[in-house]
Amino acid sequence: MAFDPASLTYDARGLVPAIAQDHATGEVLMMAWMNAEAVARTLETGRVTYWSRSRQSFWVKGETSGHIQRLVELRIDCDRDCLLLLIEQVGPACHTHRRSCFYTAVREGAEQVFLDPMG
Repeated sequence: MAFDPASLTYDARGLVPAIAQDHATGEVLMMAWMNAEAVARTLETGRVTYWSRSRQSFWVKGETSGHIQRLVELRIDCDRDCLLLLIEQVGPACHTHRRSCFYTAVREGAEQVFLDPMG
């Protein structure tokens, strides 16, 4: 069956959350938003394209930083309202220069940063 990005369930803004996960390690790297066109562009090019809510424009991950994300596989959750992007990440995924955007844990009631920026 052919996939149609319009078959996904988008929120009122026309967006769906997309979780980027390293395809080799399983590490969750980041979460961002996609609209139907961003999904289509990602599938067409193999380069992950998100929708920037702040800039109201497409954002090809790594286009300016060089920290690109290559799509290995796109997965759809059971409700069709969230995507899992299995990717190959080049460099840090986070704008803070960390491998993952999820670098702060709450442990024993306190926040603890456990991941340093990459060199």
